[in-house]
Amino acid sequence: MTWSHRLILALLLLFEPEWRAFTGRAGLGRVFWVYGVLVSSGLALLFLLAREAQRIDVQQLLLVVMLLYTGLILVAVWRCAGPAAPPWGQIARALTVAWALNVLLLIGFLQIDLAVAWLGGSAS
Repeated sequence: MTWSHRLILALLLLFEPEWRAFTGRAGLGRVFWVYGVLVSSGLALLFLLAREAQRIDVQQLLLVVMLLYTGLILVAVWRCAGPAAPPWGQIARALTVAWALNVLLLIGFLQIDLAVAWLGGSAS
């Protein structure tokens, strides 16, 4: 077995829980609260720390990471909500739609703020 095959196997084993979540084969509670709320809150905290430190480059990177991560986790929550017991699946899906709209608006406004800062203006 070559080193590249070993690396792929190690990555598959390492990210197996995340793959199960993304494909809808994980428990809704864990996906929603751990991968959704906890990890997203951690990314938001990192963004706030970068903002406090006035690190525009790190803020920009984190906006991209948050957008990509949110897209992945929203799909995972939606898929895991299907087999969940009523009414939790429906509640999770409704919150997922609200979450997606909130993230899109928030990232949009933060991106405008960063664009102003990149162009030499004063970011709030």
